[in-house]
Amino acid sequence: MRGVRWRRIASQVGRSVAVWAVSTVTMLVLAALLPDFQLQSADGDSTTRIAVTAACGAGAFGILSAVAWPVLVRLLLLVPAFVLGLLVFFLNGSLLLLALRVNPSGRGVVAPETAVIVAAAMSAVASATGGALAVRDDEAYRRRLHRLATRSRRAHPPCPTAPGLVCVQLDGVGHDVLADAVRKGLMPTVAGWLTPGGGRPTADGGRSSHRLTPWRTDWSSQTGASQLGILHGSTFDVPAFRWYEKDRGEVMVCNRPTSAAELQRRAVRHTGDGGLLTVDGASRGNLFSGGAGEQALVLSIATRRRGRENRSRAGYFAYFSDPANAVRTALSFVAEVAREIGQSTRARLRGQRPRVSRGGLYPFVRAFATVVERDVVVAAVMGDMLAGRTSVYADLVAYDEVAHHSGPHSRDAEKVLQRLDRSLALLERVAEHAPRPYRIVVLSDHGQSPGETFRSRYGLTLGDLVRAGCGLPVPRRAERTHSGAEARTAVRAALRRPVEDRAEQHRPARRSEPIVLASGNLGLVSFPDVPHRMTKEEIDARHPALLPTLANHPGIGFLLVRSEEHGGLVLGAHGAEIPLAELDDEPGPLAPFGPGAADAVRRTHSFPHTADIMVNSAYDPVDGEVLAFEEQIGSHGGLGGAQSRPFLLSPRDLSAPTADGGEPTGAEHVHRVLRRWLGELSGPQVPLVRDVEEERAA
Repeated sequence: MRGVRWRRIASQVGRSVAVWAVSTVTMLVLAALLPDFQLQSADGDSTTRIAVTAACGAGAFGILSAVAWPVLVRLLLLVPAFVLGLLVFFLNGSLLLLALRVNPSGRGVVAPETAVIVAAAMSAVASATGGALAVRDDEAYRRRLHRLATRSRRAHPPCPTAPGLVCVQLDGVGHDVLADAVRKGLMPTVAGWLTPGGGRPTADGGRSSHRLTPWRTDWSSQTGASQLGILHGSTFDVPAFRWYEKDRGEVMVCNRPTSAAELQRRAVRHTGDGGLLTVDGASRGNLFSGGAGEQALVLSIATRRRGRENRSRAGYFAYFSDPANAVRTALSFVAEVAREIGQSTRARLRGQRPRVSRGGLYPFVRAFATVVERDVVVAAVMGDMLAGRTSVYADLVAYDEVAHHSGPHSRDAEKVLQRLDRSLALLERVAEHAPRPYRIVVLSDHGQSPGETFRSRYGLTLGDLVRAGCGLPVPRRAERTHSGAEARTAVRAALRRPVEDRAEQHRPARRSEPIVLASGNLGLVSFPDVPHRMTKEEIDARHPALLPTLANHPGIGFLLVRSEEHGGLVLGAHGAEIPLAELDDEPGPLAPFGPGAADAVRRTHSFPHTADIMVNSAYDPVDGEVLAFEEQIGSHGGLGGAQSRPFLLSPRDLSAPTADGGEPTGAEHVHRVLRRWLGELSGPQVPLVRDVEEERAA
C-alpha cells in the first residue's frame, strides 16, 4: 500500500514537472514572437538567464493560477456569472502580470494587452499537457475530472453498489431529428448505442445497448410543461408557455423564475410528492428542481436569497474555478459569436427563406447556450457521477436555441448536434471511472416544427388579427413578438436582470381590450375585465366578428372555446363546430394533427387557467410546417408535426417504457417510467416528506 502511495506521488510530481517544462517553453516561444513581451533586460541576458526567468515566471503563474484563481472566482460570484465569463481574459492576464512582478529573477516585462494573450495561451497549453499525461493513468484521469467539476458533499456515506441513473435532456431535439442525425453520422456516440454491439462483440445475440422510443407531448409542447411533468409528475394547469391568470391578474411565463417557483409549488401540492430527484438527486440547468438536494443553475430557485439551500449559480464556481476551463470556454464563446455572425450573414446574402432576425444580442445568447451553459452543466453532471449520486437530471438547451433561429434541419443545428454527441461521449467515459455503475438515459422534452412565421406570411401578428376581429384599431407595423427560448432567460438570470419581456409586461390601454399571448404556434386570447373564462356566447355578444375571423383565417387550424350549451367547443373553418364530447382525431378540424390531438385538447379544456380562446396555427402534414406566432422558424408550443414527438433513449437492461411497446403519452407518463427505472436500479424511491411539506408551506 505504501509503495502504491509513493508511486502515485511520484507520478503526480512527474506530471507537474512536465507541465511546468512545457509552460516554460511556451513562455519562451511567446517572448520570441510578441514584441511587447520580454524576458530579458534592456542590455540583454544570457540564454541561461532567460531560461531561468521563463521557468520562474511559468512556475509563479502556475502557482497563482492554482491558489488565487479559485478565490477570485468565488469572490466574483457576487457579480453576474455571464460577466464573469467576459472577465476571464482580464483576470488571467492580471495573474501573469503579478507572476512576472514576483519573479525572483527580477526580469520579465509585458504590456497589459499582451499579457492577456500570453496567459490564455499558457493556460491552454498547460491544460492540454496535463490532460494528455493524465489520460494514460485511470486514477489520475479520475482525479482530474474531480478537479474539473466535482461538488463537495455534506456527508460522505459509503457509495452504493447499485447503479445510478443519469438523465440528459437534449432540449428541443425531436425523435425524427435524432434518428436522421444518427443516419447521417452526425452523432456517433448515439449511433454506437443503437447499433448492435456498438461496434464491439456481444454475448446477447447482437442487440443494441439502447432502445429509441418516441413519446407524445401534451397540447402545450414546450419545456415548462414537459419538464414540470417529467420532474414533478404533473402538467396540470399549464396550458401554454405563457398565459394570463385572471384571478391573480398576472401573466405566467414558464421561464420566469417567479413563475417557475410557483409552478413547482403547485405541482408538489397537486401530487403530494417532492419530485423525481428527492432521494440523493441532483438537478442541473433545469427550470425546476425535481426535489433534488443538489441544485445548480436551476431557475425555480434563482429568486431565493442566497444561502446553503440556494445553489442556483454554484455550478459556475465549480467550473470556472479551473483557469484552464475558464480560458477554453471563453475562447469557444468568442468563436461561437463569430460563427453565428458569419452564418447569419451568409443566410442574409443568399436570401434564405424562411428567415428571422439574428442580430442584436442574439449571437451572445447563442454562444451562452451552446458553449457556457453546455460546458458548465456537463461538468456538473461529471462531478455528480464521480460523487456517486443516485439520480441526476440535466438540461442542455443548445440545439433548441439554434433551431429556433436557424431551423430544426439547418446545418447550424446539425453542428450543435455533433457537439452534443461529444458531450454524451464524455459522460459515457466518465461513467467508466465513477464509483458506482450508471445507466445513461437521453431524452427530449419536445421537438420543433419548421415553418415561416405567421407575421411573415400574412403581414400581421395574431394580436393584430384579434384586434381587427374586435373592431379595434390595428397598428400599421406589427410589433415583434418576443421569442420564448430558454437560453435567453438563462442569460438574464445569470446577469441578475429581471426576466420580464416587455410583451409580457404589456397591459392593454383599456381592460376591455384583449390580452394576446404567443407560445410558438399556440396563441391565447384573454379578456382581463371578465373574471371568469368567457363562453362562446359571451364572446359573440361582445365581438360578433372575432371568432369567425379567427376560425376562417387560412393561417389558423382550430380554436378551443367554452360553450354554455356544450361545455367545450372546437371551432374550424367554414363554420365547423364540434363539441368536445363528440370530438375525435378525425374527421374534423383536428384530423391533420394526428392521433392523440383530441385527448390533448380535452385535457387542456379542463384546466382552471385555460384562456378564453385557445388558437392553434394551421399545420401542413405534407411538409410538416406550422406558422409560429413568435419570431421563430423552428417552433414548438402547440400541436402540429415534430414538435409533439420527442424521444426517449434508454439502456436495454432497463424495462421497456411501455409494456405493449407503444409510445408513452404525456410528460406525466415519462415521469412514471423514470420512477420505475429508479426503482429497478436502486429500490423504491421514497419521497422526502420534509421537502414536500416545505414546498406546500411556501
